[in-house]
Amino acid sequence: MSHLSQFRPAAAVIRSIRFVPLARHLGHAAWLSACVLVGAPTQAADTAAMAPVRVALETSEGRIVIELTADKAPKTVANFVQYVKDGFYDGTIFHRVIDQFMIQGGGFTPTMVEKPTRAPIPIESSNGLKNVRGAVAMARTSNPNSASAQFFINVVDNAFLDYPGRDGYGYAVFGHVTEGLQVVDKIRAVPTGTRDAMPNVPLTPVLIKTARILQ
Repeated sequence: MSHLSQFRPAAAVIRSIRFVPLARHLGHAAWLSACVLVGAPTQAADTAAMAPVRVALETSEGRIVIELTADKAPKTVANFVQYVKDGFYDGTIFHRVIDQFMIQGGGFTPTMVEKPTRAPIPIESSNGLKNVRGAVAMARTSNPNSASAQFFINVVDNAFLDYPGRDGYGYAVFGHVTEGLQVVDKIRAVPTGTRDAMPNVPLTPVLIKTARILQ
């Protein structure tokens, strides 16, 4: 089961456009017009390629939008996006909620059955991104390269989770909440208890109804 290991907070433990040369008999105006025609599709493609990927989590407490940071955590983002495309997160819950720390989800059904995942991914925690409030990171076991599907959202600044952390690795941040931080705060405040020997489980399931990539 992916988790945040033994850590607890102190309080709670562009590419340039290269124009194709035209025949010399073309006048300057014709050449310029051709440049625009050649360059425009490339610019449009570049703009699309640079557009950040955003994922919307429709939860039982409201909508959370996450912007992914593929340039800093390419493997982690690709892994997360594939789980979203597969519908893996639909119907899962936030199964671990600790106020003044984080909310964790993406691995269990409402009946506390852990879903089977793909192979784990290598850790990308040394990418310069920080576990600040609203940052989204991968959950893992004490093995740094064990992250698969589960993720967590920091509800406060958790500098002790940043690379290198207390174990030489820290936790890999791969995105941040751009919409719905108030929903995150609603989730962090729900009553929790112990269920199936797992502590900090919301007494009333907090459901991730769907996870979808926004166009």
